[in-house]
Amino acid sequence: MPGKITFKGNPLTLVGRALKEGMKAPDFRAVTQDLKEACLADFSGKTKIITSFPSLDTPVCDLQVKEFNKRAAGLSSEAAVIGISKDLPFAQKRFCETFDIKNVGVLSDYKFSSFGINYGLLIKELNLLARSVFIVDKNDFIRYIQVIGEVSGPPDYNAALLKLEEVIKNPPLPVKEDAPSKCKPCEAGEPPLPDGAAEKLLVKYRGWELVEGKKIVKEFKFKDFIEAKYFLDLISVIAEEQGHHPTLTLIYNKLKVTLTTHAAGGLTQNDFIMAGLIDSLGG
Repeated sequence: MPGKITFKGNPLTLVGRALKEGMKAPDFRAVTQDLKEACLADFSGKTKIITSFPSLDTPVCDLQVKEFNKRAAGLSSEAAVIGISKDLPFAQKRFCETFDIKNVGVLSDYKFSSFGINYGLLIKELNLLARSVFIVDKNDFIRYIQVIGEVSGPPDYNAALLKLEEVIKNPPLPVKEDAPSKCKPCEAGEPPLPDGAAEKLLVKYRGWELVEGKKIVKEFKFKDFIEAKYFLDLISVIAEEQGHHPTLTLIYNKLKVTLTTHAAGGLTQNDFIMAGLIDSLGG
């Protein structure tokens, strides 16, 4: 996925996790038009086409939702079409009622920025979502990614829908037992990693240091306080969703991240999962 896009030729920066086809689709938290929380699991068992856009108040986004709504009417019942932007739920509801949008579930990322961060689509300079189309199969693996390089340009509807038909007709990708990408809840008495295990795992995590055998620490440096604080905010969204909260020490343009599992009195697999997620945000 591109880290840079443009708006009328002017460069913009995408922030968030870097995703690729074949990866497990991250969960996310969004808000429905009735102000309820929604997530990827709400569409379990469906092949999902997820399309993001900056704002319904622009002609291209307006057309994008209407076009997917029209085309979704002819799709298999196995498919779910999800539209997502940072428009307020009230504006989304008004738009959907006005234009009879019934075949696209339109969600808002205004509250958490969770979708933008987890899918690498948050436009840093605008705090809006980039225009994109993702196809996620029944096992929640990403099968297709289309990120529009110029914000004012439309998605390639035909390419996306041809791929959707292909994914529906073909079995989902096999579920792989890769390294876990989500922290597991820990309770008091959870054992820490055995001696030597942390050192072996740490080899895969660039820049992280083992401290006192019970913590891993990494320092991130930025050009100024605002940039460092921005990265702290990205981490906080991911940490809250993972239920695994690092110690974040912000001193001007430096952010020190310390990971340990208090319930275990030391390091667990969760700390390394969290380290990987933080690294995926850039920094």
